Amino acid sequence: MKKISFKLFLSSLLIMLTCIVTGCGDSVQQAQYQQISASEAKDMMDSQTDCLILDVREENEYNTGHIPGAVLFPVGTIDQSTAQQLIPDQDTVLLVYCRSGNRSKTAASTLADLGYTQVYEFGGITDWPYDIES
Repeated sequence: MKKISFKLFLSSLLIMLTCIVTGCGDSVQQAQYQQISASEAKDMMDSQTDCLILDVREENEYNTGHIPGAVLFPVGTIDQSTAQQLIPDQDTVLLVYCRSGNRSKTAASTLADLGYTQVYEFGGITDWPYDIES
C-alpha cells in the first residue's frame, strides 16, 4: 500500500512539475490586440471602408474634438452587451484611441477578451497629427 501511495505521489509531482515547466494549465490563449502607430491607423482608415474608429474617452472629451468618423464608446461602458449592440460582427476591424493611450489599451484588451478578432490600438488623440473635428 505504501508503494502505491508513494508511486501516486511521485506521478502527481511529476505531472505538476511538467505543467509548471510547459504551461499545460495555460491551454486557453489570452486574446490579444495589436498596437499600431497613428500613421498605420490613418492608412487603414483611408484604405478600408469597413473599419470602425472607436473613441473610448468620455462624452465631454469627445465633444471638444475627435477623429472624423469616430464613434463614442467610453471605456467604462464596454461590456458584452454594449459591445454586441454597437459591433455585432466580431470580425469588424476596430481602431481604438483615447486621449493619451491608457484607456485605449484597456478598451482594446477588453474588446479582444470579448472575442473581437481585429482590434488595433493606436494611442491617444494628443499624438494624432491629422484632422480632428468637433
